[in-house]
Amino acid sequence: MSAAMKTVNIMLAAVLVMSGAMPAWAASEADFKAAMSAAEAAEKQADQLRNKWLTTETELAAARKAAAAGDFDAAIAAAREAEALAIASIYQATSEKTRWKDMEIR
Repeated sequence: MSAAMKTVNIMLAAVLVMSGAMPAWAASEADFKAAMSAAEAAEKQADQLRNKWLTTETELAAARKAAAAGDFDAAIAAAREAEALAIASIYQATSEKTRWKDMEIR
């Protein structure tokens, strides 16, 4: 798979995560836990690549705070944003792992 195709796939995945269709009914705590679990898993993967972003941590904290206040709609939105940011940081870490060689002056 070419680098351009990988880029398109990652960006498409991020867009789908960020746009996630919100249900017509109010979100529940179970919905929040599922969204938060996905966000934390992506953040853990970014951490393993040593490329955690502070904005991801901020969104995770906002999700926890909204959930504690009982606003699960806002909590889910923040968790999805955190997941999208973590996915972007994973993409950055993996793409830059080899791309620096293309920039080297020979």
